[in-house]
Amino acid sequence: MSTDRLRIAAYNVENLFSRPRIMGAPEPVAADILSAHARVNELFEHQTYSAADKADILQLLDTLQLLHSDGNPDSDDTFALLRKIRGQLLKRPTGGGDVTVVADGRSDWVGWVDLIKDRIDALAITHTARVINDVGADILGVVEAEDRTTLRRFNEPCSPTTTTHPATPTSCSSTATTAAGIDVGILSTDRYPLHDIRSHVDDGPFDNRTFSRDCPEYRFTFPDDSALAGQSLLLVNHLKSKFGSNQTTSKRRRRQADAVAAIYDQRRAEGIDHIVVLGDLNDTPDSKPLQPLLVDTDLTDISRIDNFDDGDPDEDRPGTFGNGTKNNKIDYILLSPALFQRATGGGIFRKGVWGGTHGTLFPHYDTITSRTRRLRPRRPLRRHKHHIAIRNRCIPCRTALTPRRLLNSGGVDPRRRCVTRPAV
Repeated sequence: MSTDRLRIAAYNVENLFSRPRIMGAPEPVAADILSAHARVNELFEHQTYSAADKADILQLLDTLQLLHSDGNPDSDDTFALLRKIRGQLLKRPTGGGDVTVVADGRSDWVGWVDLIKDRIDALAITHTARVINDVGADILGVVEAEDRTTLRRFNEPCSPTTTTHPATPTSCSSTATTAAGIDVGILSTDRYPLHDIRSHVDDGPFDNRTFSRDCPEYRFTFPDDSALAGQSLLLVNHLKSKFGSNQTTSKRRRRQADAVAAIYDQRRAEGIDHIVVLGDLNDTPDSKPLQPLLVDTDLTDISRIDNFDDGDPDEDRPGTFGNGTKNNKIDYILLSPALFQRATGGGIFRKGVWGGTHGTLFPHYDTITSRTRRLRPRRPLRRHKHHIAIRNRCIPCRTALTPRRLLNSGGVDPRRRCVTRPAV
């Protein structure tokens, strides 16, 4: 296995083949629907439904527009479906009247609420693959992928291979934990095969898990004669979004950042010096929720390297989301001291993003012709968000190139992020 260079990237792909319809709705609407979807499915799992549970279920189903019907995927203003496999949850009087919960607990029926998903346009899928191929990361931290199977199916036909740098991974992993279908995972090439995974999906109380997705630890083992001899860890994160109450979401992100910092400190105490914490942290460097990671540990973001390339040849543009402004810096590749010392470069890759109203803020692929992307033929065009972050590192000469975060759409939403790519 050649270990003369390691390139790591972080990429919020905003799904590969299909995306929850609600993710394209205005933020207040999306926040209410996503919250109701998560909460009602939690209540469904209670062994016994109390009077309070039943009242909450009715209220949440009303929010989801599922109180009087099971939902209609062909209606553009419907975002969820009530799936019923066995038994009965509700009594809906045919002549009118109040809807009631007739199930007394989980054993009385089998079912759940699903978010309706819309197909992503073929050109958008092609752009995602193009970004991944152009970045050429050895290890790619993926955010907002549907699940492990989808990640593998996307990679095999969509990412071309070469004899010198195969894009098809020997490792293709996602913990696939969220009902919304926006999970975290990795792709890695056969140059750096994955050794094992440790999940934190069940950290915290049953009805109040710590992580919105997971904080998986991906462990890579390098030969004794290599510059990165021993174990290296990659922690992929997608912290709580800002949808909903600012106080509530900030508190949740702070709790998650505390937990990630604790995992990092524990692994360092166990003698692992080479650790990368990357992903979509959904907040800016000066925000209070991220201080446990950005201030209270010795982790350093790749953007701190001297020759960092922000992907804009004309202006200072530190953000990894939307138009790349300072307030849009929400994606990170954080390196332990031993790794940061080896890094020799880094940057943000923006070619998959439509920048500004007319797409003139920074260069983009010539096949991107507008700021929006189509999910399916009947629905209005939806905006994109993310860029890709990259970090590159030549191990012998201790050089690194930061990952960049990119967009994956035919038309690109200015909110969508860039890819970040680092090298170690």
